[in-house]
Amino acid sequence: MSSTDSLQIGYLINQYPMPSQTFIRREIKALEDQGFRVQRYALRPWPGKLVDALDQREHEQTRYIATLGVAKLLLVMISTMFRKPARLLKAFSLLRKVSRRSDRSLFYHLIYLAEACVLDKWLQNDGVKHLHVHFATNPTEVAMYAHVLGDHPYSFMVHGPEEFDRAACVAFDEKASRAKFVATITSFARSQLYRWVRFEDWPKIQVVHCGLDHHYLEREYEPPVSTNRLVCVGRLGEQKGHMTLLEAAAIVARTHPSFELALVGDGELRGEVEKSIAKHGLHEQVKLLGWADGEQVQEQLRQSTALVLASFAEGLPVVIMEALAMGRPVISTMIAGIPELVVTGKNGWLVPAGDAESLAAAIMQLLETPQDTLVQMGHQAIESVQSQHNVTIEAKKLAAHILA
Repeated sequence: MSSTDSLQIGYLINQYPMPSQTFIRREIKALEDQGFRVQRYALRPWPGKLVDALDQREHEQTRYIATLGVAKLLLVMISTMFRKPARLLKAFSLLRKVSRRSDRSLFYHLIYLAEACVLDKWLQNDGVKHLHVHFATNPTEVAMYAHVLGDHPYSFMVHGPEEFDRAACVAFDEKASRAKFVATITSFARSQLYRWVRFEDWPKIQVVHCGLDHHYLEREYEPPVSTNRLVCVGRLGEQKGHMTLLEAAAIVARTHPSFELALVGDGELRGEVEKSIAKHGLHEQVKLLGWADGEQVQEQLRQSTALVLASFAEGLPVVIMEALAMGRPVISTMIAGIPELVVTGKNGWLVPAGDAESLAAAIMQLLETPQDTLVQMGHQAIESVQSQHNVTIEAKKLAAHILA
């Protein structure tokens, strides 16, 4: 491949679109702006309600494999058995090899193979020249089997915890050996992938950051309207560290009782979070705001002095990029790819994960930072995102790997 002119590529995701995947939507749009025609595929639709009009439009443009139903999947698989018996046998042999290491039963992998039979047919009919997959779990397994069935070139993007927590079961080595290239969102993720793929496949692994578009990168800087309000954006789950954050908030409240902490998000830990707020007597300082859409998150960031995340496991949260792009310093944990963007004293503060006292000290340092210093940090925050996470630049990197 050497030109984007009318080049049809495909994108495959497990569930798409969903509110947490705006980075994929931006990436697709940036590739289309470069001249690619992008066909969206997903294994299944997200079961939640799509509020964002852009997500609703993406849903209308996406073809879903699982919604065909079991009978249709079986019919396509039987058809493939007659049309490509040797290829299907080869894919089944690979399936047996992968399933032996998997934490899922053989039944699931047979479903992935049936889905691959559908995908193989769609890719051929749609004239797709390259398939790019987000997340190295089951969608990449489906893409790998489709590659065996129809020689469809593919690449995949590795993000973080949900892949590396199951690294021994994900068959990174098999997927990478057959891929044209593998993209990772951070250098840290690349280093972790080095542990799980064959040394000869290391050159295939390239860093392509998630990016922001002009809606964030070209907005005019607004100094924070508050000097004592922090916001935390994320699902209320164990790995996001909310309980540690509330412990830190209790420490901060002893000497800075007027500080505010807004928690944006919802999840299975909400009840425990509410109990912790009551236990620490933080009803005056901490507000549970629930789920918010993209525009509401922007408004919460605009109203706040800084973003705070106490996560135990991440890739590189998009909300950190969004906060920095709005000139808001970030307090976060020194895990995964976060230190590649957040630098203590420049655009934020980094603390050890799970350390409530260190987190409290960073929050108090923020609250005691002069306004002019916060403004300076805000400008440095904007510069850091513009240089590292411009979706147009990152999409050009991705396009170069596709066309190589």
